Amino acid sequence: MRSFSINTSWRLIALALAAVLLVACGGGRTKPDTVKSADNPAAFDVTLIADKDNQFDYDGAPLTEEDLKSALRYRQEQSLPMTSVLLKRGEKEKIKKEHIIALARVAYQMHFKAYMQEKDGQISEILAQAKEPAAPQTPEHKRHAEKQ
Repeated sequence: MRSFSINTSWRLIALALAAVLLVACGGGRTKPDTVKSADNPAAFDVTLIADKDNQFDYDGAPLTEEDLKSALRYRQEQSLPMTSVLLKRGEKEKIKKEHIIALARVAYQMHFKAYMQEKDGQISEILAQAKEPAAPQTPEHKRHAEKQ
């Protein structure tokens, strides 16, 4: 028969203790996949759906960018809430870059916040910035440009 020495039993105890510590530290804690941003509203005033040919589906009607601006302007004139607009993916159409640009342009011009719901359900705000106007050219700049 084989006899265990004290040295071997301490190694087994140390190995078991290390395994218990590893399980205690590594398991059970996971972070959530998505975190709702504090900036996103709980409900949106208008919900749009991305439609084909870079159009928007608003209450069942396909609208171009100009038509959308007119419909939203009508809401503002009727004193209906117009502070947040959500753009969702359509059944057959995904949100394209053109949808985002058009909605950002309308939101910037009409002073409301625009959001989009991504494929995974996460909501992101669409931000637009105005282009900085070109600096006025001085007579010195004009002469320098003409020489070149």
